[in-house]
Amino acid sequence: MSEKPEPVRVLYCGVCGMPAEYCEFGPDFEKCKPWLIQNTPDLYPDLLKDGNGKEAAKVADRLQSTSISSGASSTSQPEEVKRLPGGKIKKKEKQEVVIEKVIRNKRKCITTVKGLDLFGIKLGEATKKLGKKFATGASVVKGPTDKEQIDVQGDIAYDIVEFITETWSDVPETAIFFIEDGRKVPAA
Repeated sequence: MSEKPEPVRVLYCGVCGMPAEYCEFGPDFEKCKPWLIQNTPDLYPDLLKDGNGKEAAKVADRLQSTSISSGASSTSQPEEVKRLPGGKIKKKEKQEVVIEKVIRNKRKCITTVKGLDLFGIKLGEATKKLGKKFATGASVVKGPTDKEQIDVQGDIAYDIVEFITETWSDVPETAIFFIEDGRKVPAA
């Protein structure tokens, strides 16, 4: 009988999280070089030729000291930019409220409010308040980007800005935008 093949052991980079063979194709190869020199010198022999052994040791020591210090700072302050596997960067969403008026059936309008949840406002409660204030139907729906938004019946786009800033004081008027003719226009 033939023997079962052994599983391949893959060494992942400690900096970017990609397999060490693919670090050169990643977004931050310069940051990966010291780690590669220290942990896999046979994989990239060109890196050793470029710098002396002393330089590699200095860089490796510097890498260890920064990883220790960054470990201490990461517990006290969370990073704004998150790294996903494969070196992709997850951007933090801007805190802004976008109001858009959509016309349907000639004279009927729907006002869409996006981004209230980024300010910590519960959309269900906001929907009730908007429906009562403007005496219209309002509902929480999923938008085209699978994010929840509030749809309010009627053309209340300009009245809603004042209502939002009065009801929720943590939403500044400078963070409210209209979408007019496909362009984002500040409400202030």
